[in-house]
Amino acid sequence: MSAIVTVVGNPRSGSRTLTVAVRAAEAALGSAGDVIDLAELAPHLLAAEPVAAVEAALGLVKNADVLVLASPTYKATYTGLLKVFLDRLGHRALAGKRAIPLLVMGGAQHALAVETHFRPLLVELGAIVPTPGLAVLESQIAELDAVLKPWAEQVSAQLPARG
Repeated sequence: MSAIVTVVGNPRSGSRTLTVAVRAAEAALGSAGDVIDLAELAPHLLAAEPVAAVEAALGLVKNADVLVLASPTYKATYTGLLKVFLDRLGHRALAGKRAIPLLVMGGAQHALAVETHFRPLLVELGAIVPTPGLAVLESQIAELDAVLKPWAEQVSAQLPARG
């Protein structure tokens, strides 16, 4: 079975983004695997000295086979919190890993941000990014299964087989 890690870049702990990310991972992969809620690590991400919890989270990401990376949409893209965390990874640290970008947004005008802003970041880190990424409107969260099922069916062929 593939090692799965879900990373949530919402600055609010226990956010709707976390809920969507876990449910999307379960729909596409059968499990969310290890879940990293960056809200819990936020005070330590820019610390001058290494912090064990941050290093452990980075280790999980580096050892994952598949990553689900989720963020609310801030300023038409992902959060700075998620970017700061990903900036801690080395050059091409995600090489050979599958990475699924997911954004939760208030308005449909930001739907392309998954492909135009988030995907390039993950590709720059070396990830293989299945098409399409997932854009979920806040108004769709109440009926999330209706969004997740067709998306998961579309990307499943691009993901490792479920164990």
